[in-house]
Formats: sequence, C-alpha cells, structure tokens
Amino acid sequence: MNWAFLQGLLSGVNKYSTALGRIWLSMVFIFRLLVYVVATEDVWHDEQKDFACNTKQPGCPNVCYDEFFPVSHVRLGALQLILVTCPSLLMVMHVAYREERERRHRLKHEPNAPSLYDNAGKKRGGLWWTYLLSLIFKATVDASFLYIFHCLYKDYDMPRVVACSVAPCPHTVDCFISRPTEKKVFTYFMVATAVICILLNLSEVAYLVGKRCMEILGPRSQKSRRRDRLPDACPPYALSQEGHSQDGTSVLMKAGLAPIQVDIHKQQRQHIR
Repeated sequence: MNWAFLQGLLSGVNKYSTALGRIWLSMVFIFRLLVYVVATEDVWHDEQKDFACNTKQPGCPNVCYDEFFPVSHVRLGALQLILVTCPSLLMVMHVAYREERERRHRLKHEPNAPSLYDNAGKKRGGLWWTYLLSLIFKATVDASFLYIFHCLYKDYDMPRVVACSVAPCPHTVDCFISRPTEKKVFTYFMVATAVICILLNLSEVAYLVGKRCMEILGPRSQKSRRRDRLPDACPPYALSQEGHSQDGTSVLMKAGLAPIQVDIHKQQRQHIR
C-alpha cells in the first residue's frame, strides 16, 4: 500500500470537509481501514480451511461452508469500505474541476477578469449538493451492508457449531467454525463503527441543511423585524443640514399635511371675551 499517496488523498478530503466530516474520516481510517488491514484479514484467513464437519463424505464440508458463508466476510468488508470512501473523493474531483475551469477562464480572458468562484473550495451551489449527496450515499451504503450482514449472520452471531443437511451430506452433520468468539468480537466491532459513521453522516446532513436554511431565512427575518419596529403613524422627519431642527411647517409638509397657521393672539382675545 502506498501510504504517501493515501496520506495526500486523505489530506485533500480533510481540507474540504466540515468538523463532523473530519471526525468521520478519522473514524473510517483508524477504526475501520487500519483494523481491517491489520486484524480482520488475519482473523478470517482460515475460515474455509479450518471449517470442519464430522463426516468423511466428499464435498459435504464445501457445500456446508457455502450454505453458512455464501459471501466471504473479508471481501464483503472490503467492498463496503470501497463504496463508503469513494464518495468522499467526489469533493476533491469537484474542487479540481472548479479550479481547472477557473484557470481556463483566466487564460481566455484577462488575468484581472472577474473570477468565476470566490472560493473554489467553498461549499456553494453544485459543490454543496455534491457534498450533501455524498453524505446520504455513504449513510445508505453503511446501512445496506449492516442489513446484509444481519441477513447472512443472524443477529451478527457466530455460532460454534452449525447443523447441515445439504446434499451430498448423507445425513444431518455438525460443522465447526474456527475461532468463533474472536470472529464474533470483530464482527460486533465492525457493526459498531459502521453505526457511529452513519450517525456522523446524518448529523452532518442535518448541520448542512440547518446552516443553509439559516443563511436563507436569516436575512428575511431581520428585514421583517426592522419593518415591524417602525410605527406606521410616525412622520418622517430629519435634521437640517446645518444641524438645527426644522420648523413645524416643514415637518408637516414632509409628512404630507397642509401647513396650519395658528394665530396665538387671536386665540387669546377670544379667550378674554
């Protein structure tokens, strides 16, 4: 395995991920990929060689093994890891496509021409949808493989002895699985890490959708609040350019009302009479 290439690839994926995405990537790389490479293959490498049945009938152990293990546990786990990690590369490919498009735009127009993207790695537009769909796809793949494992190994259990009566076995024979407890422990561990990854993916989906809704609905709610704060009957007035308040006539005229001339002396005379 080329670890330098893998490190560069993971650093590129980590660069365009959120905080939850980085936790998911660490979970996949450390607790799933490394455990699979280091331990799981060694645990399951003797699954068919040490699968023994208490009969000498030719072909009986082979058909019984195929009855209880129709798909290799190691190969099924490898397929799951490949399908889960591949969607993360879509972000890197999409960002590379944006950068290449930006470069061609610069070559075609002047170098100082307006750029197509403010930030090629910022999750906006199509890149946001790519990231969101990759999260949904990863969660769906993990959930599907958990269901497949549950169907192949009932309750993810690994019994010590299984009864087999498939032809060409002459009668019901007992077959024994090698190291069933160790295989059960690693199966539970793989199931637990897959469930945690599903929860991280769903949490990241909720975070992205919620953040996007806040960005869209936030400015609208602020504008509506500002409109509600302004009273309808408040006349628009302003200070004059010299900094002095305007007289009552100008205020009334700005408010759309006719100026009212009040004769104070006349009112006083009427009051004396």
